[in-house]
Amino acid sequence: MQLNLRIIFHLMGLLLLCNGGFMLLAAVISGVYKDGATLSITLASITTMFVGVFAMYYTRGHKKEVKQKEGYIIVTFGWIVMSISGMLPYLFSGAIPNVTNAFFETVSGYTTTGASIMDDIEAMPQGILFWRSLTHWIGGMGIIVLAIAILPLLGIGGMQLFSAEAPGPSGDKLHPRITDTAKRLWLIYFGYTIAETILLQVAGMSFFDAINHAMATLSTGGFSTKNASLAYWNDQPLIQYIIIFFMFLAGSNFVLSYFVFKGRFQKVLKDEEFRYYAGFVVVFTFIVAIVIYFKANITDMTPGYPMVLGDAESAFRHALFQIVSVITTTGFVSADFTQWTPFLTVFFFGLFFLGGSAGSTAGGIKVMRHLLIIKNGVLEFKRTLHTNAIIPVRYNNKTVKEKIVYNIIGFFVLYMLLFIIGALVLGFLGLDFETAIGGAASSLGNVGPALGSLNPVSNFNSLPDLAKWWCGFLMLAGRLELFTVLILLTPYFWKST
Repeated sequence: MQLNLRIIFHLMGLLLLCNGGFMLLAAVISGVYKDGATLSITLASITTMFVGVFAMYYTRGHKKEVKQKEGYIIVTFGWIVMSISGMLPYLFSGAIPNVTNAFFETVSGYTTTGASIMDDIEAMPQGILFWRSLTHWIGGMGIIVLAIAILPLLGIGGMQLFSAEAPGPSGDKLHPRITDTAKRLWLIYFGYTIAETILLQVAGMSFFDAINHAMATLSTGGFSTKNASLAYWNDQPLIQYIIIFFMFLAGSNFVLSYFVFKGRFQKVLKDEEFRYYAGFVVVFTFIVAIVIYFKANITDMTPGYPMVLGDAESAFRHALFQIVSVITTTGFVSADFTQWTPFLTVFFFGLFFLGGSAGSTAGGIKVMRHLLIIKNGVLEFKRTLHTNAIIPVRYNNKTVKEKIVYNIIGFFVLYMLLFIIGALVLGFLGLDFETAIGGAASSLGNVGPALGSLNPVSNFNSLPDLAKWWCGFLMLAGRLELFTVLILLTPYFWKST
């Protein structure tokens, strides 16, 4: 099969054009706040859009059809191209003059990981911080899902792109036409962002802080405008509860939000994954709150940002905040959970592998996959006793096809294998054991904070350059659900083209 290279390059140009447009928005914010970075961000925008228009112009007249293999190439290289162009505001403004650091920050943004190399976030120009949050927001629902809402204007169908980009094994659609699905998802996403921005302002945040944190929350990204992250507002519980609520929403299947707006509440209550997702949050919060209240040796995260954990409400709030933040892979921090006894350090490390719901903006393995793997494992006992019986795995009272079960088991094995390899590489590059396993798990799961020297009150700036590039690869592979990226590394994929 001959690849349609013209459509691939044409769509790369379209993505660059969109990315440059978002940069202009950051330039406007920079101009409003007069932070000195307006010209640099504008230049980055013009450069990006020029390359995009050039690519689109010289690939016009392409065959308007995207096949499956081209879809995988477009998705993976689309993220890479967006990340490369997304570095320009950092480089042109001098906010991050180093290419390695700029690429790491950008990939971390688009993959909604939230790991940062910035030592002093509050010293950065507002336009740069806004751009940093925008990379989260663009990546949250998927830059390809955004693009397929525009593709009908070009007469191109986007089904192959959606299947490669849509997070999780869920195939739910809100509308038979994939472009209408993308538009509805983005409308919900945009609406939640506006709602959270308003609520955070009412609760006491400035508009700039509110909109940045809203974009980071709904994308389950975790970039903050403060060095202390959400610990900056430890004395304002309402702000943290608002963030918790929207983190929880962002970690749930966005299709369920659509059903809620349509008044179909039973669809939500009967959804097996949502019930377990909510149940995990409740049970895990209770466990952590009890340990914090009775056992934790609490220290302030940062001088000047006190965290009073001498009462039940405070223990509950910080437990709930960190549980929801880690499960949804948002990565906001209200406290350094690695200081909450060795038991809780290991406990939170285990949560790095959980992830939110399928169809959410969260990273990780996803609750649905865990459920189906556990169900299949339990049924193996019955199959062992009744060798001739056909005992299928059931989900939401429906039989799950064997092909899907095998795919999920394969994904899980590949995920754990890549985690082990990821940790080994980081160890080879000089990181200690705790930092290596924490960095690999956090990067692959798009979590953000990790363990060791990458703990919640530190950042990734201390990593060697090669380790930063490797973590960037893990972030990308994890965000695109492994297969989309790794299949491009197999000789079979290219031989059969």
